[in-house]
Amino acid sequence: MKYNIILADDHKLFLEGLMRLLAQENDIDVCYYAHNGALVVKYLDQHPGEQVDLVITDISMPDMDGITLNNYIKEKRPEISTLVVSMHTDANMIDALIQNNVDGFLSKNADSNELLEAVRTILKGSKYFSEAVKQEYLKSVFNKEKETLEMLTSREKDVLKLIAEEYTTQEIADKLFLSKHTIESYRKTLIIKLKVRNLAGLTRYAVKLGLLS
Repeated sequence: MKYNIILADDHKLFLEGLMRLLAQENDIDVCYYAHNGALVVKYLDQHPGEQVDLVITDISMPDMDGITLNNYIKEKRPEISTLVVSMHTDANMIDALIQNNVDGFLSKNADSNELLEAVRTILKGSKYFSEAVKQEYLKSVFNKEKETLEMLTSREKDVLKLIAEEYTTQEIADKLFLSKHTIESYRKTLIIKLKVRNLAGLTRYAVKLGLLS
């Protein structure tokens, strides 16, 4: 089986090095390369029936960046996998890409063996995130959780924990020696603060914040 790959990077030396590396793989063909995401979109639009298995892209590029390109591919051509290879390992960028179903993220500091491992892993249908990227993302998630916990009052944490443990409003009121109306007010406040829509969302957040033993 032959895999078709598209490359997008505005750094000429990196792009040429990547092409040389992939050219050594007998079952991989670079069917197109470009210096920005807009040209990749144009190519995909002009070749709707062509098999493309993977797009490897940088983040910072003129005309269209890698995040926008990934979003376009996942919306218009979801059968195509995406791998971001970038010097930027900013947690917000990583999060934006994960939220839009990117298949992998690798630092440009990675060696050629890891890059090929990432490509092979994704072509087999799995996700690949380098250790440095995972650490940066987990650190960001931890910091966000810490900030959220600090944002909640002690009483709000108590109410959130009991909601997650499936106690009714009246049972929570009895446990905390508060009125049912007060517990309902806490619940509404928690929904607003945590930006969720319902009790299920509150329960997921309680688990995420480690409030359940």
